[in-house]
Amino acid sequence: MKLTKKETEYVRSKVIGQLTPSEIVEELDKYIIGQDNAKKSVAIALRNRWRRQNVIGIMREEIMPNNIIMIGPTGVGKTEIARRISRLANAPFIKVEASKFTEVGYVGRDVESMIRELTDLSVTIVKNDKQKEVQPKAEESANERILDIMLPPVKKRNGNQASPAQADSAQTDSAEDSAQASKDNMEQDTYEVTRSKLRKQLKDGKLDDRNIELDITTDSMPMLQVLGPIGLEEMGLNLQDLFGNIMPKKSRKRKLTIAEAKTVLTHEESQKLIDMDNVIKEAIDKVQNSGIVFIDEIDKITGSNSKNSSGADVSREGVQRDLLPIVEGSSVITKYGSVKTDHILFIASGAFHSSKPSDLIPELQGRFPIRVELNSLNEEDFYKILTQPENALIKQYKALMETEKVELIFKDNSIREVARIAAEVNEQVENIGARRLHTILTTLLEDILFEVPDKNKKTKLEIDKALVNEKLNKIVKNRDLSRYIL
Repeated sequence: MKLTKKETEYVRSKVIGQLTPSEIVEELDKYIIGQDNAKKSVAIALRNRWRRQNVIGIMREEIMPNNIIMIGPTGVGKTEIARRISRLANAPFIKVEASKFTEVGYVGRDVESMIRELTDLSVTIVKNDKQKEVQPKAEESANERILDIMLPPVKKRNGNQASPAQADSAQTDSAEDSAQASKDNMEQDTYEVTRSKLRKQLKDGKLDDRNIELDITTDSMPMLQVLGPIGLEEMGLNLQDLFGNIMPKKSRKRKLTIAEAKTVLTHEESQKLIDMDNVIKEAIDKVQNSGIVFIDEIDKITGSNSKNSSGADVSREGVQRDLLPIVEGSSVITKYGSVKTDHILFIASGAFHSSKPSDLIPELQGRFPIRVELNSLNEEDFYKILTQPENALIKQYKALMETEKVELIFKDNSIREVARIAAEVNEQVENIGARRLHTILTTLLEDILFEVPDKNKKTKLEIDKALVNEKLNKIVKNRDLSRYIL
């Protein structure tokens, strides 16, 4: 069943807990072709997270996430599935490559860094959400600060400032004080009327082009970087927080338009209105209960297949041993505090060309109970990938050409031919999945993209099967050449 545009927006606006597994799959179908088993598995995993959060009592902490391992060649949608579900869930999501980690004690990234990065991301997400909440109040405060610069408040005069000659006459002093108070009140009323008019003009954007001078606060403390295998992050320290309040703040004057000043001051005011302690608390809770870590290329850290290999295997089984406690559930020290990984959802993926999931250490295998095999893409899949998703490559190229006021038209037979060539090249050379479509379309449209700004006077350009064959047939038939170009 196809959803209307309004229904789609409604679904996207719903919290992930309200989305049923079938609705999650339907949303994924808009961007990923095929791979129904993988979509079904991740949809169930996401729904189970919501179910766990609604369980009452001790059992809630006992329910562990069903981590997933995706098995399939490159370019079939493994990463895209994980990325899309994180957007649907509005959850902190990070993608890491297992091959970049090394065993603890060696120079390189350690596995705990993925949790620290996830926490940083979560703090940013929550902080941005809080900024949106306080935005109206922050804008109002920013406008008042701009008005103070444009029209400084009236200073009330001291009514007791009588001359020495008049000091002896109480009646004269009283009369002068009354006159002065009346004058001050008139000035104050005039000031309020003028300020009110300026405030309205400011809100309506009529003063946006006017320049004002603004004092902008800057941190006097320079950014520090620690070189070596162990940084301050690993020790859970943040120099900016430690010394930020000790070092004096510097301010410098800048001339800005009022439109620019609004942006700068609104940001400053929103920072004052946000309670960072609550932000950090909420962000850590979001990581611990909704965080998603996608570990790509996990097959690259399986044990060496060579029986004669010797020496430290710091990027393979050592990494698996370090990864195990993180996936099992442990506490990781971050600059925001301790983060528990017990209920973070881990999704791993790998092509497993020269190895298999059983080559992973048994303990790690057990922490990925859900295994899903993704299928290689065929000609029909390529055709659907080019035409159906909301971000389909052909739609992207059409949007690019519209900027040159040129309508790019792909005939159906040309799309079919591109899909056939992609399937053929993947079969003969190397199977890189849907990424093959990028190389083929780039080669096909290269001359058009280059010449259109200078030579083309047409408002329409048609791509048909004959043009596809003319551009690509020679390359496809020459197998050695296709290895380099396609």
